[in-house]
Amino acid sequence: MTRWFAPGRINVIGEHTDYNDGFVLPMALAMGCTATIEDAGDGWTVVSAQAPEPVTVAPSGLEDRAEVPEWASYVLGALWLLRDDGVEVPALRIEVDSDVPSGAGLSSSAALVCSVVRALDDHLGLRLGDDGLLDLSRRVENDAVGAPTGGMDQLISLRGEAGHALFCDMRDLTSQPVPFDPSAAGLTLLVVDTRAPHRHADGEYAARRSGCEEAARRLGVRALRDVTDAEAAVARLDDEELQRYVRHVVTEDDRVLAAVRVLREGRLAELGPMLSESHASMRDDFRITVPEVDTAVEALMGAGAIGARMTGGGFGGCVIGLLPDDAVEASGDDVRRAFADAGYGEPALFTASAEAGARPV
Repeated sequence: MTRWFAPGRINVIGEHTDYNDGFVLPMALAMGCTATIEDAGDGWTVVSAQAPEPVTVAPSGLEDRAEVPEWASYVLGALWLLRDDGVEVPALRIEVDSDVPSGAGLSSSAALVCSVVRALDDHLGLRLGDDGLLDLSRRVENDAVGAPTGGMDQLISLRGEAGHALFCDMRDLTSQPVPFDPSAAGLTLLVVDTRAPHRHADGEYAARRSGCEEAARRLGVRALRDVTDAEAAVARLDDEELQRYVRHVVTEDDRVLAAVRVLREGRLAELGPMLSESHASMRDDFRITVPEVDTAVEALMGAGAIGARMTGGGFGGCVIGLLPDDAVEASGDDVRRAFADAGYGEPALFTASAEAGARPV
């Protein structure tokens, strides 16, 4: 029997920059998914503690795969792809159990995929290495599931380090740990799960991605990461929507680089305004926030946060706030009160620290 754990993540800063070949700064969470693999007598069986029924299929490749519930594709995807790669995958039973809330923008899917891929690599003795593990994890989501993710979520789930965020260059998929320990500066990272239902998230995400690609084409660059002057680039475009996309991505990349600098220099408090600027850019230019998210940010800032922003792909999900330790309890009360006054459902709040990436258990 082989058992591996892979974490969910929070993106400290750098939203929708990953598929633009840009920069991101995520951190791994304590919550995640555990995958347990055992040899079986026949077929491939996947069991989830969060699903009512197990799924059993005959071994196959991606082309002739059986129809299965979507959650099972995140598990079986690695098996289908390995078989297509010429790996002889025996009969297996895979059990998964996750405590990452689905739809909260904390990367429950990457935690699931990476725990399975890591466990398979160990159980089958594949020795895929860092690059191979990342490649397989990304292919599961992109090719087997059909989710147009940029790769950041898998990177941090596989490579996260305790006490550090991970500075990732999404063009060459290199990563460097950056110290991130708010407690040492008398600060707390508070997470607000707004529990807002995602509104048109898939279609809107795809629209933003295709819009960024079109803007890069018109500007004559490989990706928006290559634009160095946001306003000069905006002036060259006559499409208001593309102008907004460019302004967000280029300034967001700049914010990630600035965030890395202040963290490396031990000036964590200076991160606060960057978080707030990032949120304003997502709200006004990229237009991916929703009222519940904006309400949470406003409540946190009103309660003494030095910075707050939505984290994740948008259209719902979570908000993070960087707060003085002595303001955390009151801030939580203010967020709950603001939600009640607006007629929203009860949010979930928790504090977070940077944890390690995938590991055997």
